[in-house]
Amino acid sequence: MQKKDILELKRRFKKDACTFTKLRGCYVDNQKNILLHIDETFLNLEEDEFYKYLEIAKKALSGTIGNNLLELSFRRDEAGEEAQRFFLALRDSALKQDGLLDLLYERIIREYDFAGNYLILLFHDAYDVITKTTDNNKLDESEEVYEYVLCAICPVELTKAGLGYHKDKNIIAPRIRDWVVSVPETGFLFPAFSDRSSDVNAMGYYVKDAKKAQSAFMQEVLGCEAKRTAAEEKKTFHGILKDVISEEVEDAKTVILDIQQDLNDMVEEHKNVFENEPVLLTPPAIREAMAEKGLSEEVISKVEEICEEAFGDTPPLAENLIDSKALQTHAAAKKANVLALEVESLKQKLEEKETLPEKEVILQVSAEKLPAIQTEFINGKKCIVIPLEEDEHATINGKHWDNAPF
Repeated sequence: MQKKDILELKRRFKKDACTFTKLRGCYVDNQKNILLHIDETFLNLEEDEFYKYLEIAKKALSGTIGNNLLELSFRRDEAGEEAQRFFLALRDSALKQDGLLDLLYERIIREYDFAGNYLILLFHDAYDVITKTTDNNKLDESEEVYEYVLCAICPVELTKAGLGYHKDKNIIAPRIRDWVVSVPETGFLFPAFSDRSSDVNAMGYYVKDAKKAQSAFMQEVLGCEAKRTAAEEKKTFHGILKDVISEEVEDAKTVILDIQQDLNDMVEEHKNVFENEPVLLTPPAIREAMAEKGLSEEVISKVEEICEEAFGDTPPLAENLIDSKALQTHAAAKKANVLALEVESLKQKLEEKETLPEKEVILQVSAEKLPAIQTEFINGKKCIVIPLEEDEHATINGKHWDNAPF
């Protein structure tokens, strides 16, 4: 799935374009008990409810592709095949078969890692995908009907305690605390929508906190191969670098930042030549980024080996592993260090220039004055004689001298 695919779906989540047919769901407490079920014809909802649910649906398809939004593939085993058949049946039922819904609720409640109350919502839609020409103009004819189910799992939180105005009694008193539905923490879209078409071999997966993708949920509820978000890939890669490099280098943090900078340079150079081809963290890319960092061959090979074990056959995008803020801070610190060294060097030169040996005399005179300077022996001592006119003066060691002895 690409950003344009997600945007095409989300553009329809408004009053005059929405075609959601059904809204199902259930409310679960912190003891994993279902307290109520939802069964609504979406277009019959009251206006306030209609817009609130639309906002939830939009949020379940928000964030960055590869970080908050992942495309998952079904596992290539019996469990994966069973999961695919289940979700196909759920979609084809248009959310009208309670048995399928109860089974899905049961799986979510068993595997979803959340301590509080939450609401499971399911939207059914059938999108008539209009054909587009090569120049992106729409034609009236339909290309296909994309029928899908969108799920959003929303925390339900108790409002904060506080004082409030009670109009009926005309007093300020503790306000009544309510349970309020928050934006989704997790969600999924089946089937995936890719290149303006249905892909029943994959599904979209949404997670609000990219650092907590819930791999068990992907595997056990969705029957898909677990996949790391960009944030998790970055954390994994940095952890590998820190653990291995720290064994050999004391200042591992600086070396890791230098490696990131090289990766960033590789990505930028690659973009200038190949616009749509990303740089993957392959062993050659790792080796290139770690070159000339004072690291031994043993350390470089170890990082390569552990990265291959961690990421398997799907190496992450190099750009996902770069901490841009840290690089900016690092670059600013390096610039400040260079400036400090330059200032120190200049200061040292000035001090050397101002500090003269005890028996050394240095004169600075105008070019016109040079011919008038003579050397004479006075009272047996060699002297430099500089004639001064009436309007001339001299400064010696910062002190002004004007035809008078010091």
